[in-house]
Amino acid sequence: METLESRLPSIFIVPLIQFLVGVCLFIALLHGRRDLTVLALIVLGITLGARLWSRLSLSRIGCVSMVDKHRLFPGESLLLYMSAENRKFLPVWIQMRVPVEGALDPAFGETELTGESGLLWYQQARFRWELIARHRGIHRVGPAHIQVGDLFGFFPREKRTGGDIHVIVYPRLVPLKPFALPRRDFFGVPGAKSPVQDPVYILGTRDYQHLRPARHIHWKASARHNRLQEKVFEPSEQEQILLTVEASQFERENAPDSFEAALEVVGSLAVQSYRRGLAVGLVTNGVVEGGPSILPIRRSPQQLSSILEILARLKMKADGCLKDTLRRALESVWAVSCVHFSYEQDEGTLATAQYFFHKKIPTIFVVCASRAPWESNRHTLGGKVHRLDEIRMAEARKA
Repeated sequence: METLESRLPSIFIVPLIQFLVGVCLFIALLHGRRDLTVLALIVLGITLGARLWSRLSLSRIGCVSMVDKHRLFPGESLLLYMSAENRKFLPVWIQMRVPVEGALDPAFGETELTGESGLLWYQQARFRWELIARHRGIHRVGPAHIQVGDLFGFFPREKRTGGDIHVIVYPRLVPLKPFALPRRDFFGVPGAKSPVQDPVYILGTRDYQHLRPARHIHWKASARHNRLQEKVFEPSEQEQILLTVEASQFERENAPDSFEAALEVVGSLAVQSYRRGLAVGLVTNGVVEGGPSILPIRRSPQQLSSILEILARLKMKADGCLKDTLRRALESVWAVSCVHFSYEQDEGTLATAQYFFHKKIPTIFVVCASRAPWESNRHTLGGKVHRLDEIRMAEARKA
């Protein structure tokens, strides 16, 4: 915590004025001028009392800050609450200033978040501001600057609170045109339609069919429905989709707008795949601020939020080769399909495509630049190439 002292322009705090008041007091005492003596004593008393008051005002001042949500999407708003409490008998004047990064804007057009109030003994003041998230990223709110002092405001003193709040803004979700995902898993068919079923995981029951094995009869359900019921199992294998993002091309081309558009599609595709019941994972060679660059493929309640958080933390800065990152990510993974996102079709993307080809991983390539250089290689790589604009809805591109 830092404590700073600032002064407001006032004749009471100018040293020359204080010296002249002292001279007036001396002359008044010397000549026995009672009125001038009282006036000089009042001025000096106010000055010295305000200075002492200001020094004591910082003690036992508490500040608490919080937001109503820590994760949101662009365009959504959050509420920032701050409370200041005067835990002593001495009343004080307090002003609060909260620095906010540019991606979180005050809802009503203020340039900064400020609040001012007078606090009596053991009184609490509460402040509330509404902030709107403008774009993806990890954004910081605070720490708050608290300025307190005497009620005259002659000698305000300032301290900076020690904590700040981090807000995670996910990529904007955009509508996508329907396109077929690459599929390798022959048994990735839900329920009883799957050729191979897992007897451990039961999806539900249905009326028993006489050609089915008797060991699949669910006797408790049959007694409850008063007719034979059989178990419906999950497939022994589930379809797995790996989303990969090549960050080095966006950094080399200095294309932040294309990078943000690609991440919006990645996040939207992850949400779409998760809602379809697919197991989803994410791999990138970009720098992830405070998070991993590899998220293993799994189907869990936390998987979707983990993918969106990695995309929120992802920087347009490469951290090594994507091919090396893929080797670490795919060491123990099999029966997986891939959707690969990159800026253009250069030699690095061609090497990544060949790696997928040799690993027998069916892949769809999504690029921002022209796909012409790959037209002659499509039969060799076995992957279909889409431009980013081809899978985004028109209204999403306009937004």
